[in-house]
Amino acid sequence: MTTCKRCGAPLVPIAHQTEGWGSYDACSRCEKKPDHCTCAEKSMPDGWELPAPLGRGAELPAFPVDALPDWVRQEVTGLAEFTQTPTDLGGTIGLAVLSASAGGRAVVEVRGSWREPVNLHTVTAMPPGSRKSAVFAELVGPLLDAEQSMIEITRPQVLEAETQRKVAQKAAEQATTKAGAQDGKDDAKRQEALANAISAAQMAEAVTVPTLPRLVADDVTPEAAATLLAEQGGRLAIMSAEGGIFSTLAGRYSGMPSLEVFLKGHAGDMLRVDRKGRPPEHVAHPALTLGLAVQPEVLTDIAQLPGFRGRGLLARILYSLPANLVGRRVIGAPPIAESVRATYSANVRTLTTTLAEWTDPAVLVLTPEAGEIVLQMERELEPRLAEHTGDLAGIVDWASKLVGAVVRIAGLLHLAGDITTGWSKPINADTMRNAVRLGGYFTAHALATFDAMGADPQVSDARVILEWLRRTKPMEFTRRELFSGISRSRFRKVGDLDVPLELVEQHGYIRRKPEPERTGPGRRPSPTYEVHPSLAAETA
Repeated sequence: MTTCKRCGAPLVPIAHQTEGWGSYDACSRCEKKPDHCTCAEKSMPDGWELPAPLGRGAELPAFPVDALPDWVRQEVTGLAEFTQTPTDLGGTIGLAVLSASAGGRAVVEVRGSWREPVNLHTVTAMPPGSRKSAVFAELVGPLLDAEQSMIEITRPQVLEAETQRKVAQKAAEQATTKAGAQDGKDDAKRQEALANAISAAQMAEAVTVPTLPRLVADDVTPEAAATLLAEQGGRLAIMSAEGGIFSTLAGRYSGMPSLEVFLKGHAGDMLRVDRKGRPPEHVAHPALTLGLAVQPEVLTDIAQLPGFRGRGLLARILYSLPANLVGRRVIGAPPIAESVRATYSANVRTLTTTLAEWTDPAVLVLTPEAGEIVLQMERELEPRLAEHTGDLAGIVDWASKLVGAVVRIAGLLHLAGDITTGWSKPINADTMRNAVRLGGYFTAHALATFDAMGADPQVSDARVILEWLRRTKPMEFTRRELFSGISRSRFRKVGDLDVPLELVEQHGYIRRKPEPERTGPGRRPSPTYEVHPSLAAETA
């Protein structure tokens, strides 16, 4: 039996996942990741290596569910088992639920004046039939229960205040009528009646009628979202198992994009709200949560919508692209333990209602160790953002917000870890490490998401070249031949091909031939490239 030269495990025949190559013998221990296996028995012709997938590979990290507080983790894993869905789906929605519970009621003080609110925007993309709605309903249900409980408590207060206001308005009307009747009479009596009318009007105006609590909205217009934010003290969550909200933001009803509420609602920037029949209001620190479970095509569509990338909406979202389990699900999986469901439901309600009365947000500080973890993350992230050389350069708008997102996640994990008194304690290093792990997960999925959107122009251009190679199947080609064979609208001059050609070469699909020695004057010959044999072997 042939064994792996690296670890000694037996080799087994396996179909390679890399684009354009067939089967080979791989280490049985590496079977699930054959593109990472270094012990293939079958060698490539002429010294070629197996090409790496262009863009992001199909395999993405699974959601680190053990980074969540125990009561959330148990609910997410139990629900994933029962519904036969990836833990990514429940984990990401679970974070959005925590954001809806605590958003607008707490901020994390990192250092100096740097504070991060704890509300998140999350989007999970899965194909139809993936049971998104079932997972969504289970996890969001306790939020709606908390909302209903808060409404029942508030409703008597609303009735009392409305009655007081009606009585005060009636008294003000009577005082105004009496003051009007004093015209032409004794000046002192007229002034006294006028003063009484003004006082009565002020008393009526001072009566405040509470607004019935609202935690969750669905496919709401930006104008309605702004009104709800003003009415609800700056806190609102838009939660949906569909992606219709993006069409609304793009102008489905108004005819033009309207992103301000979502941009400011994520950043916590002051929002001015104009409402019919009432003076304009200012929401000093809006906290808008977004938790969506959509179909993958929605992500492709929103990348093309005007302003979504340019104004930074896409950069504010934490993306999740779970594996598709449809066709491999276990039938008759056991339901979630009732104790787990009860604990999750009770804790979501407690966290939500405990923080509901906070008008000034709780300020969560970091332990020195947690603060150092944030600094180290910043140090490691910075070179990854560098143009041309950084692996996150193509999504620098998203990655520039990564540290802030990790801090927000840490705040939510901290509050969920101690739902009654967490606001009075600092965020420790273990919690921050778990948040960093979640940040790594969302980074990998963001790269894949923007890649699928075609948002990285270098990868997109490289794919055009790869498509031309697959279509024409040359054994070798010159750069000028390539330029002549592809769209001039995409590459306006030969030099525009340099960067995408280098990317295709880095992934192993082509290799540049040495230039021949020049024997006389004249133009330097166009670079020549050899093509990987796998591309010529592909069937049309």
